[in-house]
Amino acid sequence: MIVPGMIAPDFELLCTPDQKIRLSDLKGKRVILAFYPADWSPVCGDQMALYNETLKFFKKHNAELLGISVDSKWCHLAFAHDRNLHFPLLADFEPKGEVARLYGVYDDKVGECKRALFVIDEEGLIKWNYLSPVGINPGADGILEALEKLDNP
Repeated sequence: MIVPGMIAPDFELLCTPDQKIRLSDLKGKRVILAFYPADWSPVCGDQMALYNETLKFFKKHNAELLGISVDSKWCHLAFAHDRNLHFPLLADFEPKGEVARLYGVYDDKVGECKRALFVIDEEGLIKWNYLSPVGINPGADGILEALEKLDNP
């Protein structure tokens, strides 16, 4: 897992069937990367729903949230619609797990992203990370604490 102080590897992934997001295009904003194993799994559904409810707090800290898993753009579209999510879900689909591998959070044994969080500052530096056990929702407290530390260094 890449560590705080490192430059966040740039990437470009589909967020809808015809739109992509490039991490470097968000320079000047803080970015939260939430890698998760799979759409439709109970823990992932709860985690993404919690982040959806927490978006207003993330925005107060000038932070954009990006969810990332190896599910396809179509799966993400259905999941986001069903859960009424208001942040992008990025498809690390093909080559499978390429971005998760860049961040050191791909699980080769099961072929999914690990449940990992990163907070990236306005300059593209990783400021905080957390690897959660796959069966546990990591919540939002750590993310919010990391954002508050960036506000008050």
